[in-house]
Amino acid sequence: MLLAIDVGNTNAVFAVHDGEKFVAEFRCSTNHARTGDEYFVWFKHLMDHAGISTEINEVIISSTVPRVVYNLRVLSDRYFNCRPMVVGKPDVDIGTAPRVDPHVGIGPDRLVNCVAGYDRYGGNLIIVDFGTATTFDVADHDGAYVGGVIAPGVNVSMEAFHHAAAALPHVDVRQPETVVGTNTVGCMQSGIFWGYIGLVEGICKRIQEERGQKMKIIGTGGLSTLFAQGTKVFDHLDTDLTVHGLMLIASLNRKKIDG
Repeated sequence: MLLAIDVGNTNAVFAVHDGEKFVAEFRCSTNHARTGDEYFVWFKHLMDHAGISTEINEVIISSTVPRVVYNLRVLSDRYFNCRPMVVGKPDVDIGTAPRVDPHVGIGPDRLVNCVAGYDRYGGNLIIVDFGTATTFDVADHDGAYVGGVIAPGVNVSMEAFHHAAAALPHVDVRQPETVVGTNTVGCMQSGIFWGYIGLVEGICKRIQEERGQKMKIIGTGGLSTLFAQGTKVFDHLDTDLTVHGLMLIASLNRKKIDG
């Protein structure tokens, strides 16, 4: 079985694929100090609770936090007896190489999302990922990553809001009943929700104008379903896009190894 690990700045997702479908998905907070042993104890406990075998024989990792990768390598080597594939390393083929400025570091999750998006929806995509950052990834006609946009994530913005103005409270991210708030919480919720709707609609519009064509817009990440309630900009919502891309990349590299 394949273990696909997607490490973001806030959370890490561990998804298990049995060769036909994903049979389990678990989430933990991202912590570079967590050891390979600790990862295994946590993972095995959840797998046992779900009644799924831990006979993992293949591991692929996408990580936006480089310091986490070492301990995940230890996990893979010590407990699954395999060398993990790490997206972004020269020995891991993603199919179509990105076309960006030379010697530029690209978040591996952004590459993975383009691979998955192209597989499911074809080319000419804008993939909007609501994570710690809100990213807009542009996939060309052949699925190649050709650039994008990075904006502060929703929760990051709200934390900054709270710290910069001590009198303002913490609020939940949700769609307010009205655009015009009649109290402080309502005003803040409206600003965050409709502000990000405007951000997404505006940036997607400008990308399409710049490229001179209509493009399919894919929403992913935990908050994508919330923001989709307030806009028709998305052609598709796909919350498991990244782990699907990891499965595709693992399969591609497995075929190369097998010849």
